[in-house]
Amino acid sequence: MTPAVEVLHLEELDNGHFFLAACPTMLRLYREIRVLAPVDIPVLILGESGVGKEIVAMLLHKYHAHSENAFLNVNCAALPTELLESELFGYEAGAFTGAIKSKPGKFELANKGTLLLDEIGEMSPQMQAKLLHVLQDGSFSRLGARCSTQVDVRILAATNINMEAAIADKRFREDVYYRLNTLTITVPPLRERREEIPFLMQQLIQRGSLDLGCPIFSDRIMEAAQEYHWPGNLRELRSFVIRTLILQDEESAYSDLRAKTRASPASSTPSGMKDVICDVKNQTEIRMLQDALSASGWNRRKAAINLNISYRSLLYKIQQYRLSA
Repeated sequence: MTPAVEVLHLEELDNGHFFLAACPTMLRLYREIRVLAPVDIPVLILGESGVGKEIVAMLLHKYHAHSENAFLNVNCAALPTELLESELFGYEAGAFTGAIKSKPGKFELANKGTLLLDEIGEMSPQMQAKLLHVLQDGSFSRLGARCSTQVDVRILAATNINMEAAIADKRFREDVYYRLNTLTITVPPLRERREEIPFLMQQLIQRGSLDLGCPIFSDRIMEAAQEYHWPGNLRELRSFVIRTLILQDEESAYSDLRAKTRASPASSTPSGMKDVICDVKNQTEIRMLQDALSASGWNRRKAAINLNISYRSLLYKIQQYRLSA
């Protein structure tokens, strides 16, 4: 059963995405987005991994004067520097081995539209320097080009890292940061808007059950979902709903939520041997993560190698335990 709410805002976006606000914090965020959307200057979107920063970017584009033009997204952490440069700025034929014909980059393709630079905190210093020129005068050069290209692109940037700490550690350029954060939006984590969880689950059920009928989750699983702290935020919630719909085993899903809530560092004081053991394990893991990150100067890729875990696993654990430099 979904609880009553005084105000519920649900807005459809492209490609099956949607924005939902059902608590004062998110309703204020929506009003803030509507105020900032028409302003043609960069916006920095902050928030933990999975909170919906791309959704905020899509809303900013939707209410921009050039919303009929392209909205493009580039994940700055997904590509090495060389590939990211060609992805953003394009290249001319013969610029490098394999460049048979010229190709426009995302800045050209997004001309008169919006470009989201996702995970910008992971961008290399070399790329940050090139980005600064575009932020200053809207011009850049394709790889191998002899002349510059002028574009008019509304730039949005998103990150889940502590930008002040990144600047202090010389991992992010201060001049680029101040070009980007003239306007800043911070998206709260799901645990700070728990009253929205039943509404979000209801929407995810409706949108994910087209071939599975339209099941309704019980009150107790909705309550369990509100008590869990969701370190993966909306991304984790979506995976949970889809998995439960596919497996059609609500009892198992309920037990899993309860177990994760008891094991969570954010849960209440541990009771019982299993909870104590789990708490000790978590504290040990936190110390190992902090030691590795400190030893690497908060170079997360180096820390992941030293810990013998994947880079994505390290990012998840940093968010899970809310670690910061």
